[in-house]
Amino acid sequence: MTMEQSEVICIQSSGDVVLVRQAVRQVAVTIGLSLVDQTKIVTAASELARNTLNYGGGGTVTLETLQQGGRRGLRLTFEDQGPGIPDLDLALKDGFTTGNGLGMGLSGAKRLANEFKIESVAGEGTRVTIVRWK
Repeated sequence: MTMEQSEVICIQSSGDVVLVRQAVRQVAVTIGLSLVDQTKIVTAASELARNTLNYGGGGTVTLETLQQGGRRGLRLTFEDQGPGIPDLDLALKDGFTTGNGLGMGLSGAKRLANEFKIESVAGEGTRVTIVRWK
């Protein structure tokens, strides 16, 4: 697998969440994802960007276009230096929330991606990586 392009976007305000959505959609269109796959990756990116802001106190997302054999993909890595997630299994359950949402953010993002990885250390922060393949 080779990485073709990379871009980092800071997430410090709700306006940045909008910028993340726009950038992800633009890259998804560029690499030829279908409209359904564009919608899935943009929706997942929106959820994860909002989590980065609301629970992680802000952070970054790195957008990377990938090439593996004949297929192209988009990898998004969201990182923050927030409080971390004490119980990942619980956090990935539908309906679990520590805020005012529906508790579908992490589990929903996982369902919308082809690949999903989460790493979190209490007091150090969280990294969520998703990939959507064409």
